[in-house]
Amino acid sequence: MPDCTHVIAGTCTTTFTGDRDRHQHGDVLVVVKPDGTTLVHDAVGYQPVAWLTRPESVTVGQERVTAIDGTQRLTVDIHHAHTRGRYPTTDAGVPVGECPDCDGRLVRARGAVSCPDCNQRYGLPSEATVTDETCDCGLPLFRVERGASFVVCLDRECESLDERVQQAFDREWSCPSCGGDLRVLRRGGLILGCEQYPDCETGFAFPSGIHDGECDCGLPAFETASGRRCLDSGCSV
Repeated sequence: MPDCTHVIAGTCTTTFTGDRDRHQHGDVLVVVKPDGTTLVHDAVGYQPVAWLTRPESVTVGQERVTAIDGTQRLTVDIHHAHTRGRYPTTDAGVPVGECPDCDGRLVRARGAVSCPDCNQRYGLPSEATVTDETCDCGLPLFRVERGASFVVCLDRECESLDERVQQAFDREWSCPSCGGDLRVLRRGGLILGCEQYPDCETGFAFPSGIHDGECDCGLPAFETASGRRCLDSGCSV
């Protein structure tokens, strides 16, 4: 089921207690977003007259909306609702292709490609480029640099970026601490970690760039968007 936003337009009394107490009354628009963020807008300006961002708890009732976050509390007493509703809300992003599951429009937003129509979602590296090409499965392909330029399917179950990088660079370089092989591993993100772990805890985040020879310290160097750098981001050679 898609996430939903609560919308209430009506005559309300708003009370905020916390870093600065406020008490307001009037015809307002109350919006409670899927993440709990609660906003109260009046007729003037774009900024809400009261709000609480991602509170610990939110309760939306017929006569009152209550949002609480630590010592901060936002209460909206609804005296008369002109209209109210609960509406599906999805990511709004840049269109990047058609969804093969439902023929909806795929969009890119917040580190992922998703379909607002059927809620399919695929993680995407922040620096990746979604291409105009499609995989045999119907999903778009994306291009990303991890030592080389790789073009793979959005669906990791269909085609794994990790496996492509492993095939190209697993055991390609030696650990500077013990001489063991550096393995391509996923630990949150892709890393090059020593095969002798846990005896040797040496590891480096895999840079977003193209392998470009060696650093003076002996480790591989990479050409990245911000310039040439060593695999070891703290290298001072």
